[in-house]
Amino acid sequence: MKSPIRLSLLPTTILFTLAACADNPDDSSAPEPQSQLRDSAGIRIVENSRPADGSRLDWRIGPEPAMSIGVLEGEDPYMLFGVRDAAKLPDGRIVVVNAGTMELRVFDALGTHLATWGGRGEGPGEFRNLVRVEPFPGDSIVAWEWLAKSMSVFDSQGNFVRTIRLARSLDDRHDLGPVTVLRDGTILASQDPISVDPVVVELWDGDGELRNSLGTHPGSERHFIQSFTRMYFPKTFGRTLELGSWGELVVVSGTDRYEMKAFSTNGTLARIVRLDLERRAPTTAHIGVYVDHYVSRIASDSQTELFKKLFESVPVAEHLPAFSSIMSDATDHLWVEEYEAPGEERPGVLWTVFDPEGRVLGFVETPEQLEIYEIGGDYILGKAVSEELEVESVQVWPLERR
Repeated sequence: MKSPIRLSLLPTTILFTLAACADNPDDSSAPEPQSQLRDSAGIRIVENSRPADGSRLDWRIGPEPAMSIGVLEGEDPYMLFGVRDAAKLPDGRIVVVNAGTMELRVFDALGTHLATWGGRGEGPGEFRNLVRVEPFPGDSIVAWEWLAKSMSVFDSQGNFVRTIRLARSLDDRHDLGPVTVLRDGTILASQDPISVDPVVVELWDGDGELRNSLGTHPGSERHFIQSFTRMYFPKTFGRTLELGSWGELVVVSGTDRYEMKAFSTNGTLARIVRLDLERRAPTTAHIGVYVDHYVSRIASDSQTELFKKLFESVPVAEHLPAFSSIMSDATDHLWVEEYEAPGEERPGVLWTVFDPEGRVLGFVETPEQLEIYEIGGDYILGKAVSEELEVESVQVWPLERR
């Protein structure tokens, strides 16, 4: 991989003004977002102003999917159940993780079923809790299970090739699993950030050998309650840890600050990206909607009041989260999902987009019903579920970057 870009030969501070075109002509006079870059001990630090509220980048997402896979009734390969991930291969084929059958279902660019790989079981190339699939160097595909210490590699035709066993962490007590795969085949792995704090984050190579450590990072904030059983509740509006790739870098950031820390694969901190954000304290209304939503997902109707009562002892964060999630696209832009306060839902999902150097470009809005798995140069790949019939479909939406 290329070495991290350094700014030691540049002036201490450089000011960039970036145009973020607005969808609404009334927003044309709004201040353009600005970025300040400086170098500190070999670490690039990018300070960004926030784009104007209501403004949008002049990137267009089509009004409807260009392709959709998934039916209520029909041939088995098209009846999707428990879709957890999907990936587009270099030749245009789409591989779908259909966890309901623990299969990898392969479709062509038009949505026609071509093949099915894997399946439920414990043998080579079989799965018990399949969650992810990604392209792998050499025209291969790699898939893995939740919190598993091994990954299955298939060739481009779906033949099982080998198992990558994640040999060991720096400390054998750490139970780490894969998170994502970088383009060069480097495997980003961590402890479960929901149940462990602090979280060990490491990098392994394609043979499952430890490459470098990215240290420990604060995990999700939880609160322990001893009731009829031992229970952990998330701290209301508490921090979560977001992990992901960004080109040749790895982002490790908590949602309690709008600060993205990007590490190179040699284990060193290469970049820190920040965005101005006016932090908001959660209101009583926010807390009420949050608790109602959380309890509805974990409790039966008969348990609802009990769980709400238990939630009264759960601490509340001082501020709402700074952001919700992160992901990068095929052109090395970083997409940061804006946090949506409970009860203040938007018609779509709002993202702040940063260029490959970490300078803010502006806001992009994606369809509300689309759970995004991948952003390509000219498409967005994700899953949608119809509200009436609960039919799952994997969709490709056109993306035009103007």
